[in-house]
Amino acid sequence: MESGKSAASLALVWLFMVGTGCASSVFGWQVRTDSTPMLPSFHPADLEQQPVALFSAVGLPAFRGNEVALDFYLNEILHAVEPKWKLVSSQETATRINRQGLAADYARMRVDYEQTNMLDRDSLRKIGGALGVRYVFQPRLAAFYQMMTDRWTFAFPMLNLRLTQTRSSIMRLSLQLWDAETGELVWASFAETNMETEATTQDPVYLEDVAHATFASMIEDFMQGNTDSKYTSLNKFLNSLIEESVPKETR
Repeated sequence: MESGKSAASLALVWLFMVGTGCASSVFGWQVRTDSTPMLPSFHPADLEQQPVALFSAVGLPAFRGNEVALDFYLNEILHAVEPKWKLVSSQETATRINRQGLAADYARMRVDYEQTNMLDRDSLRKIGGALGVRYVFQPRLAAFYQMMTDRWTFAFPMLNLRLTQTRSSIMRLSLQLWDAETGELVWASFAETNMETEATTQDPVYLEDVAHATFASMIEDFMQGNTDSKYTSLNKFLNSLIEESVPKETR
C-alpha cells in the first residue's frame, strides 16, 4: 500500500516538473582546442580592412549532411564577437560564385580539399578575386554524435517512469583561415566539444548549440593568440553567446 502511494507521489512530482516548465537545466559544456600561431604578417584587426568570406563547411563522408548549416552558425558567432569585420556570409559567397559562373571551379576545389585538406592556390586566387575578398574561412566537420542516457527511472506495476535523461553531444571541428591572394594558410584550429544537459523532454542537445560553443571557443583562440586551450560554461562571455542561441522555452 505504501509503495503504491510512493509511486503515485513520484508520478505527481514528474507531472509537476513537466507542467511548470522545469524540463531542462542549463547546458554544461567544455571545449578543448589546438590552434596554430598566425602568420607574422597577419593580425585579426586586418579583417576590419580586408574582406573575409565564409566558404561552406565540408564534412567527412560518414557525417555528410550534418555540416550543411555550420557556416551559418560560424557567421552568427563572428558577427557577435567582432561586428567590425568585413564579413561576406556563406549565402552571399555562394551567390557571387554562381553569378560569376565559377560553380564548377568551386566544386573541384572542394573535392580536392576533402582529399588534401588544402585549398588549391590558383583556384583560391581566382575565386577570391571574383568574390572581392582577401581572406576566406573554411570550416570542416570531423565528427558529430548525439547520445541519451537514463539518469533517474522508477518501475512499478503497470507503469515505468523516467524522470530525467542526460542528453549529450560531441563534436569535432576544424577551422582554417586562408589568404586568397597568396594561397597561404594564415591560421588553423581543431576543437573537440562535449555539451550535455539533464532533461525530461525528448529534445537532444542540438547541433546548433554545440556548434556555437565550438566556434566561439575557436574564435577566442584566434582573437587571443592562444594555441592550446580549454573552455567551459564558466566562461561568462562565451556562455552568453551560446545561451542567446538556445530558445527561451528550453533554458
